[in-house]
Amino acid sequence: MATELEALIAELRAAGGDCTNVEVKSAAGGLPQSLTSTLSALANLPGGGTIILGLDERSGFRPVLLTNPQDLKQGLALKARAFTPPVQLTISDGTVDGHPVVVAIVHECDPSAKPCKVTASGAAYLRGYDGDFELSALEEQAFLATRQPPRFDRAPVDEATFTDLDEELLSEFLRSVRERDPRGLGRFTDNAELLRRAGVTTAEGVPTVAGILALGVHPQQWFPRFVIQVSAEPLPGDAPGSRARNQATITGPIPAMLDEALAWARRTFDTTIVSAPDGTVHDRLDYPLLAFRELIANALVHRDLDNWSAGLAIEVRLRRDRLVISNPGGLYGITVERLGHDAVTSARNARLVALCQHVRTPETGARVIEALASGIPTIRTALAESGLPPAHYGDAGIRFTVVLHRTASTPASISLNESEQRVYDALVRGPQQVTDLQRLLGLSPANIRKILRALRGHGLIEQLGGRGRPTSYRRPPE
Repeated sequence: MATELEALIAELRAAGGDCTNVEVKSAAGGLPQSLTSTLSALANLPGGGTIILGLDERSGFRPVLLTNPQDLKQGLALKARAFTPPVQLTISDGTVDGHPVVVAIVHECDPSAKPCKVTASGAAYLRGYDGDFELSALEEQAFLATRQPPRFDRAPVDEATFTDLDEELLSEFLRSVRERDPRGLGRFTDNAELLRRAGVTTAEGVPTVAGILALGVHPQQWFPRFVIQVSAEPLPGDAPGSRARNQATITGPIPAMLDEALAWARRTFDTTIVSAPDGTVHDRLDYPLLAFRELIANALVHRDLDNWSAGLAIEVRLRRDRLVISNPGGLYGITVERLGHDAVTSARNARLVALCQHVRTPETGARVIEALASGIPTIRTALAESGLPPAHYGDAGIRFTVVLHRTASTPASISLNESEQRVYDALVRGPQQVTDLQRLLGLSPANIRKILRALRGHGLIEQLGGRGRPTSYRRPPE
């Protein structure tokens, strides 16, 4: 346990913050109220998660003084019973840098009982890459839907006809099948029979969901939110009030959307000039297109197609320091831990995946996917070759998110001198005025004010009051 905790703390310090399945709280003033949503979110998270009490994230996960760890453990156990179903915890003591911490393993709620709700309010929560969020009533329905094997891609599309399939894409699909699978699906010489057996159409010749999405002229006629919403954060020189740049909604069949997403990335990703060992100079995009293509292709073929997700789009958000790609529907038949490590292919939309192995993109003529479990290793290699850290994958059960960081994360540790550390530690008692800190620490008011400005600059504390009102300082609430 001690070795595992040390490794986990080292990972958190290197990442500079919490990760999807780990939540850290200082808990110097007792159990923070925010643990209510965290307990629900981790219980709903595939694989559960871990809560560590006694570390301060804002100062680089430095230990804080826990006056009564036993009270914290009892409080956690009591709080865990305030959920339906109750949250299952394994609570233990740990040590970080010679100081005691409390470690609580939050076990995943049984899938048949999800989502785990706060009994008093009926609210349920999920983890996101940027915190906990409350589930909507529609998202709660998604948990019920995951109890049955998905077959939505096989359903016929009402009112669609054979003419709603793109002739060029269809021709390339038939050619690829007969070339790559001559003894299997390709042995059927009659086009209508081949398309029926491939699942492009039903026995009555009506296009299926998979057929329309992969080969349709305009799938959004029936699936208006089967799109990719892309946008980038404004740049420093953009007009005041700008909320986004290069914002677009990408539509069309899957191969066309894949091509257009790559075109958007070429227009939008920043470019860095790099020198090669042979002395030549090249432009390099901040994120490798090969990795981006794999992630978009996976999102397109693996997104959820159930009724609950019909109003949700695949989202691509380019931030200053990261690229975030998310799509409705969690992993199916595999866990985050096994991604890229096991030669396992698992498909939520099995028929759609099978079709996309033969579908070609209009611009490049490349296959949409290989379905050989090679996507994650390809992403890992492309990021490493570009000098970027590995992708972060987050499975929230009904939402899957991938985060690529622009540069290697730097430790969140902030170097404080002795006086700054004393002031920061004193604020664990709660809001303090300058006179309070002077009495506690014996420092001059001028020195205290200088230290408080420095701590505010680091984002470690916040100011309350001011402008004619009494001014005090505190650590931000957890």
